Amino acid sequence: MAPLSDNPADKDRYICIYPAYVNSKKTLAEGRRIPSEKAAENPTCVEIRDVLTAAGANILVENSMYSREWNRDVTFRGRVRVQMKQEDGTLCSDKFATRKDVMIYVAEMIPKLKTRSQKSGGADSGSQQGETGKKSKKKRKRTTPNDCESGSGKKVR
Repeated sequence: MAPLSDNPADKDRYICIYPAYVNSKKTLAEGRRIPSEKAAENPTCVEIRDVLTAAGANILVENSMYSREWNRDVTFRGRVRVQMKQEDGTLCSDKFATRKDVMIYVAEMIPKLKTRSQKSGGADSGSQQGETGKKSKKKRKRTTPNDCESGSGKKVR
């Protein structure tokens, strides 16, 4: 891997924000980086992008997987890269002095999105339904060749 450039405006120098960093449902071991009281519930990469674009930040969206994310579903994929400094080393935005400031701002603004206010809690009930469906399966009795009629016409017990 090539070393990072000295130019702070280079795309390699943008900070990465995965949705798990600001997810209130995650533990610190699972990748949350801000206090759970300030974090948002199940944010997506698209929501993070929308909030930072509205704030005027220079961002990139990449389709990569967070290493601690166990769920490989498409909704959990992606990361947002945010430019923190300009070429001369000054901050791009005064409200984003550190990467933690960016994460806390994102977590505060995601619940205020219009897409969040229109959503109902349908996703949570769907995941619970799948779990109960697994528990209610019954074991089937296996049939063996002895249970069926053999080719000779005799029934075998």
